[in-house]
Amino acid sequence: MEHKKRRLLTLPSVCWLLIFTVLPLLIMLFYSFQSDSGAGFTIENYIHFFSKATYLKLTWRTILSALLVTFFSLLISYPLAYILAKRLRGARALILVLIIIPFFTNQLVRVYSWLIFLQDGGVLNRFLAAIGISPGDSLGILYTQAAVIIALVHAYFPYMVITIYMALERMDNSMLEASYILGATRLTTFRRVIFPVSMPGVVSGILIVFVPCLGSFVEPRILGGTNGTLIGTVIEDQFTELYGWGFGSSIAFLLLALVILSMLVINWWGRRYEE
Repeated sequence: MEHKKRRLLTLPSVCWLLIFTVLPLLIMLFYSFQSDSGAGFTIENYIHFFSKATYLKLTWRTILSALLVTFFSLLISYPLAYILAKRLRGARALILVLIIIPFFTNQLVRVYSWLIFLQDGGVLNRFLAAIGISPGDSLGILYTQAAVIIALVHAYFPYMVITIYMALERMDNSMLEASYILGATRLTTFRRVIFPVSMPGVVSGILIVFVPCLGSFVEPRILGGTNGTLIGTVIEDQFTELYGWGFGSSIAFLLLALVILSMLVINWWGRRYEE
């Protein structure tokens, strides 16, 4: 009887996933094998993708951008999370609130804020001129891959801070004391004690940052221009501008395969490091 009750309680969530996740994916999979010219079932969409160097180049650029965003997010987040978890007490709540504030800001507002900040003659340009660093009339940052990476790091690094902070906050401080008493240096303590303990938070943070970056299209569209175009922008164009639903669905499914592969590799790396 108890088992039946548990099944009934999980039924609404299962139905929700089937209707709003599995069914749309199946519909998109069906469209990925449909020709945009109306020729019926075909694999030409996938052949077209792999036969064009442009799409392969954009895929590589997307992966590289996601890796860079993840790297810089980790570089910023780990020290901040450690300080919050082990060094600060009174100001911890305030800093956490400041980190979480971007979550309550509309994505377009954040992106257009970076547009104003990075544009030629914008806030950054005037600030550098005011402190005696003359960048000239053009910064050359906007409408490049660098601008996209900056905006994505700003958007996603708070997630990584929170996951690493939660892992470090649960760590017993007596482990650090024991390490120092046994003569370990700070570097050895970090490598052998702190980092392995924080690994679940690091892996979760990498997943939360890397996977969404693979499919991002708002930041590349507004801040990247032609030089910052990523594969997510191509998918958006196929559905909203070119009405190439078949080709767009095939690219989306290839991106989904890339996301699943990335998740498997990251989880494998995390488990291997913990061992």
